[in-house]
Amino acid sequence: MRERRTVLIAVAVVVIAAAGFFVYRRSSAKKQAGAQREQAAQAAARAIPVIVAPVQRRDVPIYLDGLGNVSAFYTVTVRSQVDGRLDQVLFREGQQVKKGDLLARIDPRPFQNQLAQAQGALARDKAQLEAAKVNLDRYRQLAAKKLIPQQQADDQAAMVGQLEGAVQVDAAAIASAKLNLDYASIRSPIDGVTGMRVVDPGNLVHASDANGLVVITQLDPIALLFSLPQDELPDVMRELQAAALAVEAWSRDGSQKLATGQLALVDNQINAATATLRLKAVFPNPQKLLWPNQFVKARLLLTTRKDALVVAATVPQRGPDGLFAYVVQQDQTVQPHNIEIDRTEGDVTIVAKGLTEGEQVVVDGQNQLRAGAKVMARQAGQPARIQREGEGPRADTPRTQRGPRQ
Repeated sequence: MRERRTVLIAVAVVVIAAAGFFVYRRSSAKKQAGAQREQAAQAAARAIPVIVAPVQRRDVPIYLDGLGNVSAFYTVTVRSQVDGRLDQVLFREGQQVKKGDLLARIDPRPFQNQLAQAQGALARDKAQLEAAKVNLDRYRQLAAKKLIPQQQADDQAAMVGQLEGAVQVDAAAIASAKLNLDYASIRSPIDGVTGMRVVDPGNLVHASDANGLVVITQLDPIALLFSLPQDELPDVMRELQAAALAVEAWSRDGSQKLATGQLALVDNQINAATATLRLKAVFPNPQKLLWPNQFVKARLLLTTRKDALVVAATVPQRGPDGLFAYVVQQDQTVQPHNIEIDRTEGDVTIVAKGLTEGEQVVVDGQNQLRAGAKVMARQAGQPARIQREGEGPRADTPRTQRGPRQ
């Protein structure tokens, strides 16, 4: 009986010990898992959110930008070439007209009368000339027979010469009268758009009137005058000798491209006061998006850099040792790489040295980074993580950029 009790006690002790060991192991595992989760959370909290993009190769167009103003290709003030009363105005203000279109008429009757007078004078003088020539032949025959003095024949020859001159004067008067009659119909000298009418029908107009009847402006094609720094002259002339250069006209705020044309002229002098070079481009303008005296932004396509190594324009940062870029490593840390850039074109920068194609560089969020910092990278263009209530400002919020912290 005593031995049986001893066995039962021993079994109970073993069971209790096993249960205690099981509870201990389970509690220890929970604590360890919790510690691991806490460490992971702390590590994630220390990782700085950034936006990254790969270094790429691509063709980059190189532009030279300048401000300019649009200039009409041709502008003509239409004036009367004769004096008279304006009978009709046959154009509408703002109308598109073609060269030769009838714009206005001046009372033609005075010029018709002048033409009739000149034609009558010509007929009279021609008749007198024919009679004088007949008499001249008769006088020469009589003078040869000594029936009349030779002086009489010579006088008749002079009379024929005078009448021949009178006929020529009459012909010129007819041509002048016809020209004045033609001038009474005022026609457009160019293709273009009419402006505001200066004179109303019924008014007397004169060839000496300074304001004329209307101003016609050619809008298609149209010109653009713009300036570039004189230092760009060698590059412009070199590329211009190789091929025609395209020029784009943009709205002043750069939001809308208005037209594309070609460089037509590089001025033969540099403005000494501004150290700038004046250029002229010509644009087709069928939609009339360019207007005379309009201020626009001119973009001269100088060349296209083939297979250039490029990054986003926000990648280069300036530090104590010059320009650098943060490159993301395999272990999700960043290291600053010193770089040299060729130029920045729009939203991309051409890299001359310091980066290789395919490297992941930080394009936004550099302000909190330092060498070796852990990052939580997100590719440019991917949706951002939603910020939860109570979180501080996002690390990738643009701020003033600083150099790498050592």
